[in-house]
Amino acid sequence: MAPIRTPAVRSIATSRRPPFGNAQRRWARVRDVRLLTTHQDPNRVLDKYKDKLDRKAKEEGYSSISALRHAYQDNIKNLRTRADFNIPPIPGALPTANGGSAARSLVTSQSPKPPTNPPTPRSQMPGIKPLSSYIDIPKILTLPAKEIETVWRLRHAANPQSVCATISLDTYKRMVGIARQNPQFVLPLPRKAAGSWPDDVKGGAASGPVRSAGTGADIHFLQWAFHPPAGAITSTPNVANTVTTTTLNTHTSTVLFTHLASYKLHGAYSQPHTIITHYLDLAETKGLVLMSGAVVSDRGVAMDEAKLLVMWLQRFYDWGVDGAQAGKRAELVRMFNQGDVNGFKLEDLMDEVERV
Repeated sequence: MAPIRTPAVRSIATSRRPPFGNAQRRWARVRDVRLLTTHQDPNRVLDKYKDKLDRKAKEEGYSSISALRHAYQDNIKNLRTRADFNIPPIPGALPTANGGSAARSLVTSQSPKPPTNPPTPRSQMPGIKPLSSYIDIPKILTLPAKEIETVWRLRHAANPQSVCATISLDTYKRMVGIARQNPQFVLPLPRKAAGSWPDDVKGGAASGPVRSAGTGADIHFLQWAFHPPAGAITSTPNVANTVTTTTLNTHTSTVLFTHLASYKLHGAYSQPHTIITHYLDLAETKGLVLMSGAVVSDRGVAMDEAKLLVMWLQRFYDWGVDGAQAGKRAELVRMFNQGDVNGFKLEDLMDEVERV
């Protein structure tokens, strides 16, 4: 019995063509058109500037543009020669089979290393100006302590918003020893009209006890902060009868004074009204710590008030040689940093301020 084949199967079996058709061959060529240049018709340029060239030819005394071009032929050749220059080969570029540099060598396989920036010196630490931005340290080291104090005050005399002081090294060490253990505190100022407060203080004045109701004072919050040295290590210059020594700048400390109302409202984002910085560049050679500060305008604190806060800062953080001279002041600072709500009283703070 003969097998039954459908026409479709019989057609596939008898056909000489492959069942899936001829394999398509592509002869496309990849060309790099990045370096392709286009050429414009020079007559377009000639037609564009024909009128100007005619006027130029008449001014030079030539009958036509061709005569003008012939006269300037040498100059044209010189300009073209200057424009033709050899491009220096790229180091590390691999030659192609045709002897030229590969087009892809324009982009080297190894990306160039970025220039190594020199390490930022400590004196360029952002946010804190180094002492060298105020005075010439090598020259100031040749002066006695009394003259350094005078120069330091004269340096700040021209700025009405600046506050400065010179602190003995022993006093500063006692203050820093207390400040590292008790970095925060509050100080009062005599009450002033609410209209002179900054806007953020007005908005937060009703949020909590930021004023002493019975004593008539506004409360200000202070914070100590310790940073790496803002100045490089300096040395005493070689002068007559002077031994070369090295001044070790161990750290730079800052104190920020902020309205307590603003701090209660904004926290760490509150804006201080007074900032002071202590510099130790001259501490070991001269026994002095230089203090420089600035009072921010339109923050509701006058210069005299800022100076009063700075003076009270030293009184409350300098507890004497053995710490026994502070008395109630030391107790208030400890209770505030320990969060002793029952023991810390604003009335006691005002009493101590009046004694100071």
